[in-house]
Amino acid sequence: MSSPFAEGEGPQPPQILKTPVEIQANLRPLLDNHIPLQVRFAERAQRYQTYLVEINREKGWLALDELIPSDGERLMASGEAFQIEGFYEGVRIAWNNPHPVHLGELDDARCYWAHLPDEILYHQRRNAYRATLSGQPIAAQLNGKTIRKPLVGKVLDMSATGCKLSFPGNLQAGLQSGQVYDQLSVHLPFGAITTAAELRHVIYDEKLDLTFCGIRFHRISGLTQRQVERFVYQLQREARRDQVTDRFS
Repeated sequence: MSSPFAEGEGPQPPQILKTPVEIQANLRPLLDNHIPLQVRFAERAQRYQTYLVEINREKGWLALDELIPSDGERLMASGEAFQIEGFYEGVRIAWNNPHPVHLGELDDARCYWAHLPDEILYHQRRNAYRATLSGQPIAAQLNGKTIRKPLVGKVLDMSATGCKLSFPGNLQAGLQSGQVYDQLSVHLPFGAITTAAELRHVIYDEKLDLTFCGIRFHRISGLTQRQVERFVYQLQREARRDQVTDRFS
């Protein structure tokens, strides 16, 4: 089995990580970066959102924030099994919790203590360098037959094969993972590009009141592909230059 910490040239097949070191190393970014997590209870369609708020390595426990919507807490308190998944830098991290959880407090706030998982699914799905955008926001618009009104948002990062977008409000009910949308327009500094786009995942962050979408470009034209690659390469050069500057400053 190849190491999930190695940089590959393309998407990797899903891996099951079972050692405590691997599990905790891959849960830690979800905690440190305040990544919204989706919770699904067995045989129930409703999705809930939570956050990982603590990892206690010594005791073998992790703490989850209160669930959104709040009716999910009744299911959690009753001991129903559930699955958790989150996305961080192109990686899907998921695990099952078949054990009862315990209501508690952390920093004077309610939380649920659960066992650290015995194994997690680690799926590296990104096959290209992805540059995080900073500075001047880049506007994006998503439209398609199933969207009544074009969605206007911002680009958060971009690679040669896709990007991450944010839109104001909760759009989970109107967007579907796996759906191909006819038109994604992105206003790059040297001109707008337009292509079809496949929605890979969608997550709503209630605290920020933002919907985050992972997008994969679909049947992108050669000219548009070159424009995207030019922009990503430019960002990559700037990031490397900044790293060198920071190292010697």
